Amino acid sequence: MFAGRRGVVGVAVAAVVVGVATSAAALPGGGAAAARGDCPEVRAKVERLEGRITPNACAFMRRQIAFGELPTGTPPAIGDLSHPRVKAYLDIFDEEATLWEAGSTPQRGHTVIGTSITGSLRLAPGLHYRGTDVVADGGVMMFGQWNEITLKGHKVAYPQIARNVLGDDGKTLQARRYYDRYALFRDTVPELVPEGLFDGVADTGPAPSRGPAPERLRAAEIPDRLAAWNGEDVDALLARMGNARLSGPGLDAPLTTEAGKRAYLQRFFDTADVRFKAGQVAFGRTTTYAEWHGTVSGPKGKDIPFGIVERFGSGGEWELYFDTLPLVADRVEIGALFQKLSQP
Repeated sequence: MFAGRRGVVGVAVAAVVVGVATSAAALPGGGAAAARGDCPEVRAKVERLEGRITPNACAFMRRQIAFGELPTGTPPAIGDLSHPRVKAYLDIFDEEATLWEAGSTPQRGHTVIGTSITGSLRLAPGLHYRGTDVVADGGVMMFGQWNEITLKGHKVAYPQIARNVLGDDGKTLQARRYYDRYALFRDTVPELVPEGLFDGVADTGPAPSRGPAPERLRAAEIPDRLAAWNGEDVDALLARMGNARLSGPGLDAPLTTEAGKRAYLQRFFDTADVRFKAGQVAFGRTTTYAEWHGTVSGPKGKDIPFGIVERFGSGGEWELYFDTLPLVADRVEIGALFQKLSQP
């Protein structure tokens, strides 16, 4: 669930606008969709559920939600795979599953994945989450969630995309987690935290008229979109999105002006040299998720495992999910941050 140095599990925080929880019935078509019977028990517990909701997707979502809701109780000992909440977590994964967390190399198998979550639950036993924007596309699942924890007396809330490739039984075969770890340290260890990557980025100039929302991303556009990211082509990335509002790590509110969005992307590319491949894409009725993954190089390290998920939303939302921490801190500095965080 969280990634950090060995033995001390990190936590991700992104300063992205908080979504307002709504019932499934209040969403467009929500009541009618629930009446169809395609996983209605999940629809009742997430803000929006779209896509091809096959039986394996429904089984996965039930397990994902069950872990998010289950109280930890007494935190597990490191490596205690028999703890009830650890067992609920491992129930999400196939025995030989791989799990990639922000800032880390992939973990494989129940023993490694289970040991990692015991560290997470010892650091943040109050972790719980609710589903936000969820898109199922058969064996591909993009599960948006809003996580909440308490660390060093601070309440921390942050968004995450749990990206999963599923087996026929709904167990995860391959998982990646997209979230930003930086804002945690800004609030809890300010004496050590470096300057945020996007500090000072804000809207400037006239705000455009809202206008129509951009059309939903189509599969045929994926090669050009990937080329724009790898080519650091800010113009191409912006042109596709029109007047869409940009949310991402380091922002307290969406950016609405072209100058603000351009400054955000340019700040990213000034620091990050990305080498991406196209990952999984999930198409819903109004929402699309696209994954770009590979490595990033910058002043704090080279060829660091890295990725971005883009969400193209139903009402003109354009959301980015990624980890800024390896762009502002090297491995030694990150270790010191997590060491400080773990201390009473």
